[in-house]
Amino acid sequence: MREVIIIGSGPAGYTAAIYTARAGLKPLLIASSVEAGGELMKTTEVENFPGFPEGLQGPELMANLQAQAERFGTEVLLDDVIEVDLTGDIKILKTGGGETFEAKTVILSTGAAYRELGLPREKELSGHGVSWCATCDGFFFRERTIAVVGGGDSAMEEAIFLTRFAARVYLIHRRDSFKASKIMVERALNNPKIEVIYNSEVAELHGEGKLTGVTLRDTVNGSTNNLDLDGLFIAIGNDPRVWLVENQVELTPEKFIKVDGRSSRTNLPGVFAAGDVIDPTYRQAITAAGSGCVAALDAEHYLQSH
Repeated sequence: MREVIIIGSGPAGYTAAIYTARAGLKPLLIASSVEAGGELMKTTEVENFPGFPEGLQGPELMANLQAQAERFGTEVLLDDVIEVDLTGDIKILKTGGGETFEAKTVILSTGAAYRELGLPREKELSGHGVSWCATCDGFFFRERTIAVVGGGDSAMEEAIFLTRFAARVYLIHRRDSFKASKIMVERALNNPKIEVIYNSEVAELHGEGKLTGVTLRDTVNGSTNNLDLDGLFIAIGNDPRVWLVENQVELTPEKFIKVDGRSSRTNLPGVFAAGDVIDPTYRQAITAAGSGCVAALDAEHYLQSH
């Protein structure tokens, strides 16, 4: 019987592990067999995580967090949780490797995946001109020409934010009208640095080693043309990884795990959630780490009171 099991190994999961391990709870962190380390494993330069003035690589940051968690006694298992029963006082988890674990508390830090365009070489060029996070990577595109793909509020926000750095920002949308709120659309359209390309979709990525441009396909007549770019920011949404628990824990209308106020408490006693799986708004490593701390303290207090 474990005191606490953490599912997920991004900044939220490892921070929760550090805090619960230092509290003497000997956590088991099930990190995944394929996606251990979360989305930061796909990130090159991380310059905005406090404490690293020279910046560092995403995989290096995750290795540091894992080492710190293990230093205090966290057991890390590279396997996938494939089934859970979180409704009882004793939480039951089964892994793809055939093991079954029982725990008094569970922290869900399964993260969220950015939606991709599904193009060849998209993963190859990730971090080399293709990005899903303007806040993370906008700084690298000073006085460059970039584009944002999307039509919702997030796309508008990203495009407006990127005008702080870029010389020109194209906003590529597959329709002739936006689903974003009226005020966000007006802000984007009124920004002199933003040029909208309607009825277009990205059909191909160009560049060896780094992005140099894209091929756009007209969604009305099918014609194509090339657009030279230094950067492409994809803002078509993200999907919280909740398939494992969606029939047990309460979700928000956007399908993120619902927590009680600023806490990490879900609707199930002894089940806590942290990181991008509860956060449709900020999606930063530092906010995920902070919510991992909250989840660890909430789990510790729950165990003390029970």
